[in-house]
Amino acid sequence: MIRLPWISRPVSAAHSAIIDIGSNSIRLVVYGGPDRIPATLFNEKVLAGLGRSLAETGRIEPEAMALASTALHRFAWLTREMQVEVVRTVATAAVRDAANGHELVALAESLGLTVETLTGEEEAQAAGHGVLSAIPDADGIVGDLGGGSLELVRIKNGKIGDRVSFPLGVLRIGAIRERRAGELDRVVQRLVADAGWTGRGKGLPFYLVGGSWRTLARFDMHLTGYPLPIAHGYTMSLARIAELERIIADTPRADLKAVPNLSGGRVPTLDNATAVLSAMARQLGSATTMISAYGLREGLLYAAMPAAVRKQDPLIVAAHDEGARQGRFVEHGDLLHKWIAPLFPDDDPAAVRLRHAACLLADVGWHANPEFRAERGVEIALHGNWVAIDAAGRAIVAQALHSCLGGGSAEGPPEPLGRLAPIAALEAAHRWGLAMRLGQRLSGGVATPLQRTDVRRKRGQVELVVPTADVALYGEAVQKRHRALATALGMDAALVTR
Repeated sequence: MIRLPWISRPVSAAHSAIIDIGSNSIRLVVYGGPDRIPATLFNEKVLAGLGRSLAETGRIEPEAMALASTALHRFAWLTREMQVEVVRTVATAAVRDAANGHELVALAESLGLTVETLTGEEEAQAAGHGVLSAIPDADGIVGDLGGGSLELVRIKNGKIGDRVSFPLGVLRIGAIRERRAGELDRVVQRLVADAGWTGRGKGLPFYLVGGSWRTLARFDMHLTGYPLPIAHGYTMSLARIAELERIIADTPRADLKAVPNLSGGRVPTLDNATAVLSAMARQLGSATTMISAYGLREGLLYAAMPAAVRKQDPLIVAAHDEGARQGRFVEHGDLLHKWIAPLFPDDDPAAVRLRHAACLLADVGWHANPEFRAERGVEIALHGNWVAIDAAGRAIVAQALHSCLGGGSAEGPPEPLGRLAPIAALEAAHRWGLAMRLGQRLSGGVATPLQRTDVRRKRGQVELVVPTADVALYGEAVQKRHRALATALGMDAALVTR
């Protein structure tokens, strides 16, 4: 096992890193944690703008090369000091297309980095795998907007389909738009038609990958007062994107840079990123758009996973890991979920999955101030680095944890849950939380009481079935929580011994 200096617990020796030499930014990400959903231990980017001058000169300009050199020296040093065992360095369109791209590759290799210069098709495939890693049931077109190119890939049934790469990176769009009015629309229409992609996204979502489009989403979230500061899974209609294009054109750049959580380095090209998105979505015939926080780097990791690991549910794996790190009793979540399941026989598979995630996280608030444990549960559910869950799902899990950790219900769901999920779903989650709360109090967090007792609905009652030898478990605090659960279910509480 290896101990990193800022991590208090050991992490797997199999942790890895990716250095992504992109056309707009160069980034180092170090990963650890579960194989299926690696956690980001370190993340740093430099907006080097390697592709900024490609359209005019066909070369990486000296200033960008100098920024890249500084970044690569630092990143190579950091990965050595962090003792990262597997470092993968990839380069994309700028290095691939620039006449002097080989100079940057030689520089990186002189630092001990082995550079893979990805083809456009390989970029598209990695982006598609990244979306599938985060959204396993995704069915649509993935668009990955980088500085030098725009990749499209069809994904369906967990698999990668056709893919294509266009020279439409955000750093190239400005030069195209400057030629004459409407030139970008004409270029996109011609490129898409020549590649045979016109209308290929009809009725399907367009999954958006790349920092420029995430910045656009955050801008829209700011304008609409969206209550969740998470871009992943955020949707925008084509009509809204057209409206944003007009708003951005009329907004001074200084005002855009003043928007909270908006990347200042992305603001200068935000208009071009929005324009190419609007043009491309129209040509594809997309029904709507959805942001994916996962892209090329996560796709490279996903593609290297064994098939059995890929099939794991990323939400459940991540909740297991979080519960194990922050809870007191590692296996308690699975036992708790199995124990309360008979109370909710009508839950559909999607609800069962969310309930399972909530049970895995049921103990995450134990070390918080007792006055704020419920709030801690809400914060983890809403703001945790989860994937394969939408905003409504986050709110439902948050409500279950809020109720489990002692949050009151007299005034309804805590903010902003009622703005993210239907009230009926939140009421159901409240009942899950009360059942979880009963199981935790009964068991004291250890396995045996949950293995030796049962809870069930029968004859209009919530029956807690306890062996006669273990009836001492049914203390005053347990009785109180039993009655609270039964009341929420519209039943009476009953103790049954056997």
